[in-house]
Amino acid sequence: MNIYVLLKRTFDTEEKISVNNGVITDDGAEYIINPYDEYAVEEAINLRDEHGGEVTVVTIGEEEAEKQLRTALAMGADKAVLINTEDDLEEGDQFTTVKILEAFFEDKEVDIILGGNVAIDEASGQVGPRLAERLDIACVTTITDIKVDGTTVNIERDVEGDVEKVETSLPLLVTCQQGLNEPRYPSLPGIMKAKKKPLDELEIDDLDLDEDEVEPKTKTTEIFLPPEKEAGKVLEGEVDDQVKELVSLLKTEAKVL
Repeated sequence: MNIYVLLKRTFDTEEKISVNNGVITDDGAEYIINPYDEYAVEEAINLRDEHGGEVTVVTIGEEEAEKQLRTALAMGADKAVLINTEDDLEEGDQFTTVKILEAFFEDKEVDIILGGNVAIDEASGQVGPRLAERLDIACVTTITDIKVDGTTVNIERDVEGDVEKVETSLPLLVTCQQGLNEPRYPSLPGIMKAKKKPLDELEIDDLDLDEDEVEPKTKTTEIFLPPEKEAGKVLEGEVDDQVKELVSLLKTEAKVL
């Protein structure tokens, strides 16, 4: 099987994030593989081990993203590709990403593409479905189980706490949800092997794309941290009095009534 994984380098939301003048400050920020993409890497490795083939991990970004690609290789992926946009793009959006990936996959034989359900930095969930549309292949999102039998694929997907069962066929693009698997930690032997695995680097020119073809269609106007939550208020006294006070607070302070 020809298996591809879409990977994104995101900042670690478990660490402190600083925003200055509407821009996330890179200094001191920790960057990781987008957690939902880790499920995609793990499932790609499982599918390869079961059905044979090769796992290629692809990301779009700057030189620093090589670290996250090496982590995916250490987990067990076979190859990695960095589409380096550092010198060609000042900014991009989901349209930009899909346009670049469409060009990358133009001459590729694909059985299955896996990606994360969303990226934790922007959480749009658009790249997977939009890419599948451009490649004219089937797409199933938020999957929590997948079984491949020849070209037939049976999938379970999360639908607001319930499960929907889908039967489709290869080629296919899926986006992975929490609960699909438990991503492995890179082992020491895996880390050592990853240093020798192929990591190719491409640029926009290599994909026969011009800068104006990948210009973003949207613009981020502002980035800001949410306000700190105020301490809760404990209501005391008789139940009737508490209800009256609660209604009053919802009207005067929360202004939701």
